[in-house]
Amino acid sequence: MDALDVRLVELLSENPRVGVLELARLAGVARATVSARLERLQSSGVITGYGPTIDLAAAGYPVQAIATLEVAQGRLEDVASLLAEMPGVLEAVATTGTHDVVCRLAAASNEELQSVLLDLSRSDVIRRSTSVVVLSVLIPPRTLPLLQQERRPSPRRAPSFRG
Repeated sequence: MDALDVRLVELLSENPRVGVLELARLAGVARATVSARLERLQSSGVITGYGPTIDLAAAGYPVQAIATLEVAQGRLEDVASLLAEMPGVLEAVATTGTHDVVCRLAAASNEELQSVLLDLSRSDVIRRSTSVVVLSVLIPPRTLPLLQQERRPSPRRAPSFRG
């Protein structure tokens, strides 16, 4: 991604309902350039959607939690299927370390969260789960600061630790 790609992503983040013509005006480039760039960003998988950003508390789901899961040996795909069927699971990632999966959960109440956690613990593919309740969101999910930073050149080979 170059500076124009990042600028287009910034503009789309600030104005998610803007049209291509207005995006071109805001970016100071031709409409065809914007169209071509957006098409490339979409086809390469950089831009994956244009959906609305949802405030879960305002939508009726004020309780959030992070759960870590230890998965039964060789059952990661089964866990992925189980989690995909649970509407309260907002996100799940496979990880290294003590826990195999980290999930972000949302619920309408503490009782509903407890029900989700009990459903997880009843599964034969999850050996153990640990959860913590989210008190507040300090930094919401974001990508722009990473894209906006100046890229450092990658080393041509692994760094040497010898004098």
